[in-house]
Amino acid sequence: MKNQKNSFYSFLFLLLVYSFDGILVFGLLFVCTCAYFRKVPRLKSWLLSEKKGVWGVFYKAAVIGTRLHVAVALSCMVMAFYVLFIK
Repeated sequence: MKNQKNSFYSFLFLLLVYSFDGILVFGLLFVCTCAYFRKVPRLKSWLLSEKKGVWGVFYKAAVIGTRLHVAVALSCMVMAFYVLFIK
């Protein structure tokens, strides 16, 4: 049990080594890309056909991107302003 906690904390530390804004940028780009893939018929059948498991992450990100497209677009604009002018 103690060994599992140590491995969890080391994994958490590796995630926190990178900046939080980098994780946000990656998440937004991932959601936007998957939402675009959902609009392309050939990519939709190839990449977004699975709804469960590891490949289901792409499907879920595409659903988030299409259903919350206004919030995702605003988040992308805010993050672009932050990366270009504040950071």
